Amino acid sequence: MTTNHRRRVGSVRPSHLMFTSGVGALVDMPNFSVLVRGLDDWNYSEVRGREDWKPIAEPRLLAAVQGVFGKNVKELLPAPWLDGMEQDPRGPASRVGVPTVPFPSWLRCTACNELAPVDSRAFGFENDKPRRPQDARFFHSGCGVKKSGTPPLAIAARFMISCSAGHLDDFPYPEFVHHGAACSKAEQPRLRMDDRGGNRGVNVEIRCVRCGAHRNMGQAMGQRGVRNLPRCRGRHPHLNRFDPQGCDREPTVLTVGASNQWFPQNLSVLAVPRTEAGELETKIEQRWNAVSVLSPTMYQYAREHVPAFHELADWSDTEIAEAVERVRARKDNESKEESEVEHPDLRTPEWEVFSAPEPPEPTDDFALRRVDVPPELTGHYADVVQAERLREVRALIGFTRLDAPDPEDPDLVVRAPLARSTPPQWVPASEVRGEGVFLRVPEELLRDWEERAAESHAMHHHRCAYARFRRNRYSGRIPGEFDEMRNWPGPRYLALHTLSHLLIRTIALECGYSSANLSERIYAGTEEEPRSGILLYTAVPDAEGTLGGLVSQAEPDRLVRLTRRALAEARRCSSDPLCAERLPESPDDFLHGAACHVCLFVSETTCERGNRFLDRRFVVPVDEHENLALYRELP
Repeated sequence: MTTNHRRRVGSVRPSHLMFTSGVGALVDMPNFSVLVRGLDDWNYSEVRGREDWKPIAEPRLLAAVQGVFGKNVKELLPAPWLDGMEQDPRGPASRVGVPTVPFPSWLRCTACNELAPVDSRAFGFENDKPRRPQDARFFHSGCGVKKSGTPPLAIAARFMISCSAGHLDDFPYPEFVHHGAACSKAEQPRLRMDDRGGNRGVNVEIRCVRCGAHRNMGQAMGQRGVRNLPRCRGRHPHLNRFDPQGCDREPTVLTVGASNQWFPQNLSVLAVPRTEAGELETKIEQRWNAVSVLSPTMYQYAREHVPAFHELADWSDTEIAEAVERVRARKDNESKEESEVEHPDLRTPEWEVFSAPEPPEPTDDFALRRVDVPPELTGHYADVVQAERLREVRALIGFTRLDAPDPEDPDLVVRAPLARSTPPQWVPASEVRGEGVFLRVPEELLRDWEERAAESHAMHHHRCAYARFRRNRYSGRIPGEFDEMRNWPGPRYLALHTLSHLLIRTIALECGYSSANLSERIYAGTEEEPRSGILLYTAVPDAEGTLGGLVSQAEPDRLVRLTRRALAEARRCSSDPLCAERLPESPDDFLHGAACHVCLFVSETTCERGNRFLDRRFVVPVDEHENLALYRELP
């Protein structure tokens, strides 16, 4: 937190820093909210060099991050953390963590409704329970209303303003209540907030105690309310600065807890070995920064003193030196080929490994086992692979406010910076281990289906909805020519994505996994290089993701039962006929057809496209749309 409040105030899982509580995001505590500070304020001095903490090694992801920020990015770092809080809550571990700052910085007394900034003398702070940091609170020390001798709680005044450029600021209460002028009675006016509850601004009134001016928050809401707000100041509170170039965008009023105050921009890869590389080369590439700078004459010393060499104990110095030269030559060639590519292709290496005729040598991070396709499913799947071990690594490269980023077209929305230094030297990352099942649909089956469905009435509606979706959200903010169909995923993606959701929902019933603990990766390729794969995998930070429950679903008998149940239940939805007849129609711009929360939608952390591009009619017969079904018969 700030200089005056350094003690721990709570905790989140490392994965939350990628999805819900990353840099620039508000984190709700029981008694107040905090904003995660920028990377310049993160301190790793206490954890570097310790055996129980090390940077995350994933060369493909680091290359992708460098494609965004440049070669200045050297590391992918997990959150700073030390063990030992349970044993000694006042010890070194209590001083290590992700820095935050109280935000919004205006507080309201819950007893007398006093409204003032957190750095005023009106409020105090207490956090005197080392084992219960969640009890930290602000209180109104000057309040005349006390209960049992305890000063009343002061909570965050729940309004703030933001703009689509990623700026965030406190709501301008003094300016608002005085209609842009100064208080006529005092240079520093005292304010009160009469909050009658609910989420509507009309229930909240701001009043100046000195001059008696008052104004309802409803006058700041909606399109009309913009006229009553000042222009955006270009503030980035997580960086403790204002944009030098300022900002000319109109601000929008948000409340604490609003879902659109922060959207992460992540890059994610599976740690797959190269199809032509063995285990030694894979490990060397993962620890390249540490291994490549040493000459073979130093290997003996490095085996004892360099942590990266502990993973190479099974190989001789000669084998390591030869592998280093092979990796160096390959990296030099790839650097020349990718010098003009901003975003390296992250999915192709994964597809090549999963679809290779022979699986690679198993490693601690990755192990595949191909199983025979059951005779009943030969027309449904061309290949079934059990991924007994997987490691997924995610990196946070930025965030947006108000508008969610499109993972396929990240430049359509303004990305807010993670650090004052541009580009940063590192980015936050996390890794999770799990298991999965890879299924490949027969190419002939998909090609025949595309010929039937590509020019259908239903697919035409989906194309029009995609164009409408992009026009409504982004076209007015994009400089230059706007292609409304750019990155259209294509008919094949809709079919594979829908099949993936059907299987995820059924797996959650069959094997006991919560659907929120499952993830998907769709390998649909492009028109020039079509693909036909689905990977369903666990990606959770606890042990539940590696117990074998998902891998076992690929055993022949279980896979037949799983597929039959998924396809049979997809033919009917309890929301039919409304669900079965749904197609995206103008002026609506949702991106799904025959799909809803009853039959296809899953947790948004599970779906790679936010429950978009789904339609049951493209996988199973739905009423009169039988000719559009990928699978016309049950196995």
